[in-house]
Amino acid sequence: RLIKFACMRSNRVCRFIRSIHRAGDELLLVADIDKAPGVTAKKRILMERFGVVQPSEIMVIIQEIESWYLAGLETQDAYRLGTHPVLSTDQVTKEIFNTTIPPQYTSRIAYMLEILSRFSIPSACRKNRSFHHFMDRYYLDCGGTPESSAPESRDRGEGVPGEGTGKDSSGDTPVIEVQIDPGEEHGPL
Repeated sequence: RLIKFACMRSNRVCRFIRSIHRAGDELLLVADIDKAPGVTAKKRILMERFGVVQPSEIMVIIQEIESWYLAGLETQDAYRLGTHPVLSTDQVTKEIFNTTIPPQYTSRIAYMLEILSRFSIPSACRKNRSFHHFMDRYYLDCGGTPESSAPESRDRGEGVPGEGTGKDSSGDTPVIEVQIDPGEEHGPL
């Protein structure tokens, strides 16, 4: 089950996380790395903010979730949507993603939904290392390999990036997507 939280109050997210723990269920909190210097630093920020979440329950996306969207577009689908194909989306930010939105889309959400309707997991695994890591971490079939076989380097020696529980989360594990931008108010996508 996917539950999206974007700039919600920390105490509400903490109550929800506690209820998941009390029920004996697993959760996965997914967050963009944003301006954190590395994966471990971002996990520390989230653990300080939410207090009740463990490092193994956090998945950090490099750079931002929008990079996963573009990674999932095969070349022919990118052209069909009116945008240019991208070989690697590891450095794609929200701002870069927004520049790829073709003029025929009346909203960012409409464009994102169209991408999802054509989303290719093998393409996303080839074009985005953090998406590939996510799939590997949760034993999900990627159907491809990343363009660069080098491990995530954004961690800068702060520990093992994306350390996991080793448990299969393809079942009912709740995923909490958190977008933290203290300067702006965001609603769910």
